[in-house]
Amino acid sequence: MIQIDCPNCGMRNVNEFRFGGEYNPRPKEMMNVSNEEWADYVFLRENKVGVQKEWWYHRAGCGLWFLAERHTKTNKVESAYLWD
Repeated sequence: MIQIDCPNCGMRNVNEFRFGGEYNPRPKEMMNVSNEEWADYVFLRENKVGVQKEWWYHRAGCGLWFLAERHTKTNKVESAYLWD
């Protein structure tokens, strides 16, 4: 069973959460980004094997969006923390 340590509620079953996708920071100067760069930001993901930073939402609990670092091959969640 996969468990995630919610920064607010503590360790919970993964069924309480919703995966929000790979973390992808916005371009620094959004108004000066080309159409190609914007399309890359919106549609392209690394999808790597290894530890990946991801968004998670605690839908059956506190309703918190947070970041987690999960190994994509083993599904082990290495850490979970609030975003700035």
